[in-house]
Amino acid sequence: MRKRTSSLTAEHDSVPPAAPEDSDPAVKRCPPQGKAGHGAPQGTDPEKRMAKSFKRLGLAGKVKRILMWILLVYFCIPVLVKLCPSIQAKLVFLNFVRLPYFIDLKRPSDHGLNHTVNYYLEPESGFKIGVWHTVPAQMWAEAQGKDRDWYDAALLSPHPVILYLHGNAGTRGGDHRVQLYKVLSSFGYHVVTFDYRGWGDSDGSPSEGGMTADSLFMYHRLKRAVANKPLYVWGHSLGTGVATNLVRRLSDTGSPPDALVLESPFTNIREEARSHPFSMVYRYLPGFDWFFLDAISANDIRFASDENVNHISCPVLILHAEDDSVVPFHLGRKLYAAAARSKSLSGHKVQFIPFQASLGYKHKFIYRSPELPHILSDFFGALHPNTQ
Repeated sequence: MRKRTSSLTAEHDSVPPAAPEDSDPAVKRCPPQGKAGHGAPQGTDPEKRMAKSFKRLGLAGKVKRILMWILLVYFCIPVLVKLCPSIQAKLVFLNFVRLPYFIDLKRPSDHGLNHTVNYYLEPESGFKIGVWHTVPAQMWAEAQGKDRDWYDAALLSPHPVILYLHGNAGTRGGDHRVQLYKVLSSFGYHVVTFDYRGWGDSDGSPSEGGMTADSLFMYHRLKRAVANKPLYVWGHSLGTGVATNLVRRLSDTGSPPDALVLESPFTNIREEARSHPFSMVYRYLPGFDWFFLDAISANDIRFASDENVNHISCPVLILHAEDDSVVPFHLGRKLYAAAARSKSLSGHKVQFIPFQASLGYKHKFIYRSPELPHILSDFFGALHPNTQ
C-alpha cells in the first residue's frame, strides 16, 4: 500500500507546472474591451461596413416577406369569395357597418329630429323592423310630445308623403340621411323611413327579396293611411334598386306610386360592383366576373333597375352628381337612357338632373343643393301645392 501511494504521489509531482501565458510567444492576448490597441481603428471600419451590409440584407428580406404576404392575401381573397359567396353578399349589403356608432335609434330627437317618432312594425310574424316618421316642418310645434297615434293621424294632413329607402351600410339614423329628412320636411313633406330586415335595430338577415318585401309592406300601409293623397317613393344608392323592385311590383298590379325619385342610381348590381372603387384592385384580374360577380348572382342579388324601368308606369326623376365615386355618374345616365326608351314609361315624365362636379355633392350630399326645392316642385307640379 505504501509503495502504491508513494508511486501515485511521485507521478503527481512529476507533472511540470503550466507555463504562464506571457511566456509563450505564439499566444496573443486580446486587449480588454474598451481598451483598444494601436491597430483598433483599422479593424473597426471593415466591421462596421459588414454590419451595415447585413442590415441592408435584413431590410431587403423584410420587404420581400411583406410583398409575398400581400400577394398571398391578394390572390386568396378571390378564392375565398368564390368558395364562400356569403362574403360577397355581406360586402354588397354592409348592414354590419353601423355608422354613426353608439346611436340610439329609439331617440331620433338626439339627432335634431324633434318632430319624428320611432316605432316598430311586423312585416311578417316573428320579426320587427324599426321605423321613423318625420312630419313636415310646418307641424313641428304641434308634434312636440305627441305619440305614435298622433303621427299616424297626421298622415291625413294635406301634405304629401315620401317613403324613403336608404342604401347599404349604416341605419335610418345615418348623418346624411337625417339631413335629407330635415330638408324634405322643410319643403312640406312627411318622410317615412325604416331599416330593412338585418339593418339597424330591425330583426332578420338581409336579402334582396326581404328588402323588397319590407318595402311593399311599408308602402301598402302608408297607402291605406294617406288615402288619395300623393305618395312618392325615394330611393338612394342601393335603395334605388329596392325602389325599382318595389315600383315594378306596384305597376304590375296597376297601383304605382305617384312618382319615383332615384338618387345616385345604378343600372344593375353587376355593373355597379364592377365600377365600385373597392373592385379597382381586381377589376383587370383575369376571371374577375367569375370570382366576384358570379358570387353576387349566387346570392340571388340582382337589383336590375335597367330591367325594372321597362315595367314601371309612373313619373321618374333621377338625381346624380358628376363627382360620385361610389356609383359612377355614367351609370345614372345609362339608367336614364333605358328609362327614356321604356314603352311602359311612355306618356310619363322621365327627367334626369345632373349636378356639376364643382358643387362637391359626391354620392350623398345632393340634399345640400339650394335648387332641390325648385327641382321637386317643377317635377311634382300640382301634386303637392304645399311644397315651397
